[in-house]
Amino acid sequence: MKIAKEDIEVKMEIPGAVIRQKTEFGDASGLGKISGEYFSLSKGVDTTPLFIGLEGNLCQSPHWGYVLKGELSTTDADGLQETVRANDMFYWPAGHNVKVYADAEIIMFSPQHEHSHVINHMIEKTKG
Repeated sequence: MKIAKEDIEVKMEIPGAVIRQKTEFGDASGLGKISGEYFSLSKGVDTTPLFIGLEGNLCQSPHWGYVLKGELSTTDADGLQETVRANDMFYWPAGHNVKVYADAEIIMFSPQHEHSHVINHMIEKTKG
């Protein structure tokens, strides 16, 4: 299956962030259905307030991805920080927050059920 970025449904759009998600993009053994995601994130985006109320106030979905441009970092529950930049492939285990240090575009593949729950939580948080 292939899909163009413009054909991926925009699930959330707020100042500084556009989140696209294509559900049922595949199946990863033991993880169930996965979604393919394309995130456009502006410098300064910090997911910390959006994850408040989730377990540990952290994203509880793992992600496998690739950074097309920009620079961002994750911080896990133990405070361990990892930075990824353009052309880096990454794996982020469940239990993280994200901060964007330079305008970024990333492609991710995530367990659909877990990440849809997180995205829906973020949408509710932005409704105020």
